[in-house]
Amino acid sequence: MTDLHQDGRAGIDAELVRRLLAQQFPQWADLPVTPVKVDGWDNRTYRLGSGLTARLPTHSSYVAAVDKEHQWLPVLGPQLPVEIPEAVAKGAPGEGYPHPWAIRRWIPGETASVESIADLDEFARSIAAFILALQDVDATGGPLAGAHSFHRGAPPEYYHDETLEALAVLKGRIDTDLAREVWDAALAASWDRPPVWFHGDIAHGNLLVRDGRLSAVIDFGTSGVGDPACDLVIAYTFFSGSSRAAFRDAAGHDSGTWARARGWALWKALITEDLQVINNVLTDYQTQTA
Repeated sequence: MTDLHQDGRAGIDAELVRRLLAQQFPQWADLPVTPVKVDGWDNRTYRLGSGLTARLPTHSSYVAAVDKEHQWLPVLGPQLPVEIPEAVAKGAPGEGYPHPWAIRRWIPGETASVESIADLDEFARSIAAFILALQDVDATGGPLAGAHSFHRGAPPEYYHDETLEALAVLKGRIDTDLAREVWDAALAASWDRPPVWFHGDIAHGNLLVRDGRLSAVIDFGTSGVGDPACDLVIAYTFFSGSSRAAFRDAAGHDSGTWARARGWALWKALITEDLQVINNVLTDYQTQTA
């Protein structure tokens, strides 16, 4: 998820990045340091000149991604159909900043939106192709789903209590009985095959577009190996109508995986009170289980 943030969020600003570069990477110390216009929540990202970025976790809970991405991005990149971030260097804590951080290649492109995409159905098929290619990468030794992935790739049951609390809060505003049925169906379905690679946050803010087509997928901080159902959530958060159908057809997967995908989408929509996504999930459940 991305948003616009004022420089200085989480105690991180451009001046800190300049000091870290001067201390640890003097070869890049003279590059202009500029906050990116659209930034993620988990990290602060700065452009370094025209070809690099610095990416700094905003909290200790996001630190595990630094080593994970540094190790695995070079493995995944050559096997995927579009560009992903390229690990260039890994920084250490310093200058009062307590966490490791990363330097990456800058990837040009526009954040995906309905307006920036030439053909939404084709875009949906491109996302599905990326997800399937990721699942085809050898998962041997990959990071098993857990705290580092915020439990994406694990059973959605981890968020059961949070889901029930959100249902109670939204009682009277949504069909909580139907939502509980969707959630129970997600818990009843399990991934009983070997773990596969998942991205963990296939959302429009992590998808880049050039010339109207998918050109890159960024932010592998919640990636790992496990159940890929979490990567299907975009069906409910971004696609609709024919593009949702195109994505479903191209992505494949059995009804149990889609049940868990609905569970993941429902959990997040409930805790953020995103009534449109909740409605998308409930409607899809009724359609697919009729």
